[in-house]
Amino acid sequence: MEADVYPIDAPDNANLIDGCIGELSPFHETFGYYAHGIGPETAMLPVGWKSRLVPIANENTGGVTGLCLSPVDLAISKLCAGREKDLDFVNGMLRSKLTTKIAIESVCTELTPDQMDLVAKRLLLCR
Repeated sequence: MEADVYPIDAPDNANLIDGCIGELSPFHETFGYYAHGIGPETAMLPVGWKSRLVPIANENTGGVTGLCLSPVDLAISKLCAGREKDLDFVNGMLRSKLTTKIAIESVCTELTPDQMDLVAKRLLLCR
């Protein structure tokens, strides 16, 4: 229902995203989902996350290319956040084979030691 959107070339536009297509906006009421404008401080990500961005462009994007986090970077971000809903999300990713524990562990080397420990502990809770 919610998509976090980071306007990478114009981070100051995060508030504009919230106002135009955010929660309880006409967009949300019309389409049943909304965007939450975020900044670079919102998610803890491995150092090389930008090199793994996945471009999305098709007939539904109106000529615009969206850059999405790779599944492994998304999983690591969710494990760093560590809320119950985040761990459930990672469990779903693992069950659906969108990423693997091995992939997560290999990219964790790009985190700080404290973040690595946190992700490793939370990854043990995932099935």
